[in-house]
Order: sequence, then structure tokens, then C-alpha cells
Amino acid sequence: MSQKKGAQQAKKAKTFIDLFAGIGGFHVAAQSFGMQCVFASEIDANSKDVYEKNFNIPVTGDITQVPVESIKSHDVVFAGFPCQPFSKGGYRKGFADSRGNLFFDIARILEHHKPQYFILENVQNLVTHDNGNTYRTIIDALDALGYSVPKTPLILSPNQFGVPVLRKRIYIPGVLKHLDDYSEKFNHLLALPKKTNDIYSVIDAKNNRIAGLKVSPYESRVIAMWNDFYLGIDMKVIGFPIWADFFAYRGDLSVFPAWKQSFIQKNTALYKRNKKFIDAWRAKYEGLSWVKDTHKKFEWQAGESVSTIYETLIQFRPSGVRAKAPSNYSTLVAMNHNQIIGKYMRRLTPHEAKRLQSFSEDFELHEDKNISLKQLGNAVNVEVVKQVLHVMLH
Repeated sequence: MSQKKGAQQAKKAKTFIDLFAGIGGFHVAAQSFGMQCVFASEIDANSKDVYEKNFNIPVTGDITQVPVESIKSHDVVFAGFPCQPFSKGGYRKGFADSRGNLFFDIARILEHHKPQYFILENVQNLVTHDNGNTYRTIIDALDALGYSVPKTPLILSPNQFGVPVLRKRIYIPGVLKHLDDYSEKFNHLLALPKKTNDIYSVIDAKNNRIAGLKVSPYESRVIAMWNDFYLGIDMKVIGFPIWADFFAYRGDLSVFPAWKQSFIQKNTALYKRNKKFIDAWRAKYEGLSWVKDTHKKFEWQAGESVSTIYETLIQFRPSGVRAKAPSNYSTLVAMNHNQIIGKYMRRLTPHEAKRLQSFSEDFELHEDKNISLKQLGNAVNVEVVKQVLHVMLH
């Protein structure tokens, strides 16, 4: 069948099922193309509640317990499935011997219903997981089921489409081979230049003083401390992590690996050049005796794009305090280390995080802030799915 005819067939795709549905990122994207959900499955109770509230359809629980015959016929499968290890050898024994891996619950549905299309989504590392064995096994299984998928892994991030967050994910769109050929169809998405946008496009400045989002007095003092440090030293582009505990290190470097030796040497050299200022800085902040060991480390990753830490996105990480340019959020994974907007000295609201994931303004989130942020952190990005769907359905 010609690609033109395949595209015509795709435009008729109206019904879909939503597996591992979360709060419904795929559903929101599909609705914008006039598609109708006929089945949804999600095991998390809080996510099910949000999904049902927004889409007014019942959500089934554990997909592993659902007989394929009970699922309505459909045109498209959406699935943001968990990444799990499995044996290629085990797969070769047949789907029934691979029940421990949730991908094969998708495969058994594809095998039984033969929907025309699907889009699977997962973390970027799926491609290299288990030395590439996991991804190859998935692609081999989809091929054996009669589907064409991109030859080159389709790794996309929202910032390619003007959404200010770095969030690379693997998308696997598929089509029945007799309808179309997807081996090269999505390649142009991989080549898209990153669109310039900054995080202030999703920020509500009026929410500057929302309780529970403001930084703590301790965090505020740590930020002020590192801002003073940055303003006072003789470097504005710092290409290595600052380790305050190693400024005057005189121990045996050979006990450390080479990469750490290099960082220590750069810290001691920085200290020697700026000794008078750094000594006064340490004295001003009580010798850093009140600072947690982790926060005695500082990473400036904003280049020369800004001049103070208060113009950056700040993150308190296990590896230290990191300051990045306010062009893109660098993480939205379960919001465990939610970045601080230096300009407002607060963290993202759930509503702002919703915008980063491209959900509609009227989408209703869970009433608990922490639960809603975690759900958004685990959701697919609606805009990226729309982009993939647009290519699929045209």
C-alpha cells in the first residue's frame, strides 16, 4: 500500500486505549485530534482518580489481570510503560514466558487486536538498557507482530518544540506494515533545532509568595552565601565544581582518582588566587560550620548568560548546589529536587509544572501539591505526543 493511502487510513483512526495511563497525557493529546478513548488502565489509585475526574471514564486497574478479549476493539494503543529487564532468550520462548515484563502485556494486546497504530513512551535509557538488549528485544517483538517502527530511535525533548524543559524520552510509533512504512517517516523530528524560550513563559509572577513554595531560611542563606562567592572570585565561567572543603587541601592527592585530583587542584588554584576574598567570605559565613556538607559544593552552569545566582535556576542536589541558566528546566522527574526560581526565590507551583508538561489550563490536578507534582513528573509531555501524532496521522 502506498504511503499516501496509508496516511488516508491513519486519518480514520478514531478510537484508542490508554495503558499505564497515569493522569492522561496521551489522552489530552489524542483529544486534540478528535480521538475517543474506549479503555484506560492505571494501577495507581491517585492517578486513576485524576484521570476519571478529567475524562469522565472508568479506569481499569492492573493490566496484567485484564483478559485481552474484554478490551474493546480500537485503532490506536498508547502506552507509557515501565522499563523492566528481561531476557531475549526468554522472549524467544514466546510471549507467555515473558509475563514478568509489562511490555509483553502491550504485546499480547497488539497480537490479539491488531490495532493499526501505537505510540509507546519510555525513558531515554531504554535504548541502552542492558547493553541495548532490552530495546532490541522490544523492536524485534513489534516487528514479529507485523509493525513498522522507526529505524533510528526517536528520542525527543519538549524544548525542541518551544516548551522550556529538558526531558528526553524515547517514543516508539508503530503502524501495521501493510498500511505504511515508519522506518524513516519521523526522522525530521530528530533534526529539529531547539526552539528558544525561557522558563518565565510558564511562570505566574503573582504567585511569588505562595506558602510552601518559598525557600527555607536555611536555603536562602546558602543561596546568598554562594552568590557572594560567585560575585567575589575572579572567574565568571567556572568549568568545575567548587568544593569548599578542598580550598586549602594539602593531603596526598594520589589517594583520589584522576578526575577528582583534577577538581581538587583547580579548587586549590582558585583559592590561592582569591585567598584574601575567600578567607573573608568564610569568616562572614561562620566558617561554613552551619552548612551541610553537601551544600559546601557548588556548580555554576549558567556560563556568562546571567550575572548573579538570583537570575538562575537553583537546585539543591545530592552532589551540591547547582545554578543553571533560566532557559530550560533540567528535570521534572517526580519533582524530588524541584528547582528554585532564583528571581522569585520559590519553587514551581503545580499549575506551572502542568504548563511544562503541556497540559491544558483547565486540566484538574490532584488537590495534594506533592502528589500532583509527582504525577506530573511521571506524565508524558502532551506537546511532544501531539507532534508525533501529527506525523502519524498525516
